[in-house]
Amino acid sequence: MPFRSKFHDELIANAAYIGTPGKGILAADESTGTIGKRLAGINVENVEANRRALRELLFCTPGALQHLSGVILFEETLYQKTAAGKPFVDVLKEGGVLPGIKVDKGTVELPGTNGETTTQGLDGLAQRCQQYYAAGARFAKWRAVLKIGQTEPSQLAINENANGLAHYAIICQENGLVPIVEPEVLIDGSHDIERCADVTDRVLAACYKALNDHHVLLEGSLLKPNMVTPGSEAEKAPPEVVAEYTVRTLQRTVPAAVPAVVFLSGGQGEEEASLNLNAMNKLNAKKPWTLTFSFGRALQQSALKAWEGKEENVKKARAAFLARCRANSEATLGTYRGAAVGDSALESLHLLSFIKSRKVYMRMISEYCLAKRRPHRMGCTRSKASDCCLHVFSFLKPLDWAMNCALEESECKLQRGRSSRNYPFRGDEDLY
Repeated sequence: MPFRSKFHDELIANAAYIGTPGKGILAADESTGTIGKRLAGINVENVEANRRALRELLFCTPGALQHLSGVILFEETLYQKTAAGKPFVDVLKEGGVLPGIKVDKGTVELPGTNGETTTQGLDGLAQRCQQYYAAGARFAKWRAVLKIGQTEPSQLAINENANGLAHYAIICQENGLVPIVEPEVLIDGSHDIERCADVTDRVLAACYKALNDHHVLLEGSLLKPNMVTPGSEAEKAPPEVVAEYTVRTLQRTVPAAVPAVVFLSGGQGEEEASLNLNAMNKLNAKKPWTLTFSFGRALQQSALKAWEGKEENVKKARAAFLARCRANSEATLGTYRGAAVGDSALESLHLLSFIKSRKVYMRMISEYCLAKRRPHRMGCTRSKASDCCLHVFSFLKPLDWAMNCALEESECKLQRGRSSRNYPFRGDEDLY
């Protein structure tokens, strides 16, 4: 029997509200270090004022909150205010959005494994949940991370993370917070979609076994899983295939009592994540849960690039953010037609999806050219095939697109004297 706390009815109502069709979650819970990396990408200093300004840009975008049911906050943001002095929590509540809070303390290596991890943060969690509830939070998030390798994830890592998630979940429910259970199977690797489906199946099955063992109220909880996709170094699958594999995995493992599945984007591009979510909601299959989103970078990336930390760009950045909110709102209903496409929306947000080391891809092109006995591109002054046509590796473009461009004779535009700012792979350094 599930544990019945004094918050029983409130937990069920809030979980159901977050899963309202047409709405989803903005994950704005980046830690100080993580958001620093985002800001560094647009040459903005990682200080409290800039972090607050970014969050205000997002939360105060006219029309955006109507597409959201929840926003996950970092502890700092839970207590921050707008420039006019209004608490962010009040801004969200007045917009019909429930504030949430990230409560885990990050991952640490799990002894006895090959670099696998477990998540920490259970110490003092009950007291922190009480404080967060008093501050206005009504749900929480805890992320566990599992990787796919030759022998990973190990059963030890699966069990340890499942039990950690379950322990966190029951503590949250005892203190009034709807727990979002997030067992993320990382996209890293060259595995195919079948392998991802198998691992995700095992992970989710273990999680729901542990949640039941801990007497968690499933009706007052939410699941935040990865979509079932091929690895970042494998060929991408069409949205319809991702939808079929993902929904089938959920059917096999997630009880119908769970009101909603709020997918993480897992490094997918903004448009890719929206199209995959849309395909799931269009799929003619049994889906007893609402299928919606809990996206971070896949909602913010275009806005962040448009903003660049400049006040004069706020309006443009808000327009980009609103477009992504609308796109994903439509995707939860299966009505998105792929209209919200910009350069940033098409970019992959996972580093390994476009470059592990530039030398690997340079060698692939070199070997292809040699195998086909193709000459260097006309007008190219490079001395080696591997140095030719570096321009095709535009920042964050998929490899298959780059390969096609690189092998088209007529597309070579590498000329002497042309600016190199569009060629991030000049020299021997790796991108990161």
